[in-house]
Amino acid sequence: MADTVSALEAEQQRLVLRQFSYEDAWELGMLLRTLAVEREAPVAIDVRHGARQVFRCALPGSSADNDAWIDRKRRVAERYAAPSFLVGARFRAKGTTFEESSRLDPDSFAAHGGSYPVTVEGVGVVGTVTVSGLPQAEDHALVVEALGRLKQG
Repeated sequence: MADTVSALEAEQQRLVLRQFSYEDAWELGMLLRTLAVEREAPVAIDVRHGARQVFRCALPGSSADNDAWIDRKRRVAERYAAPSFLVGARFRAKGTTFEESSRLDPDSFAAHGGSYPVTVEGVGVVGTVTVSGLPQAEDHALVVEALGRLKQG
């Protein structure tokens, strides 16, 4: 589990962006939507710049439950300034779970993969990007792929 935590932390460092404008947020959302449509992934997508929701969509097969999961996972990424998947992995590496040890309401917070803080070099966290609808590792991987593509330009 420690290897997983280290790999996720290195991944987060690698995905620090040079900038993140409203236009970039929209581009990230559209990129995620395109990837999801190509893969017929039944997901909902949310991209925020600060507290402002810039992009939100739901694809066929997703449900209102995905909207609730987005909000719960996003709150974890915002609170910990770390990917929701990484936060869950850190708790598991300590031999516990987020639900048992975080002391946060599980109806409001979920440390399951799919939400990522958008971090800008020299600035810090400036937003979030969240996907819900696939198994948590796949939600996480989809976000990582899109952030990597956005960073490459």
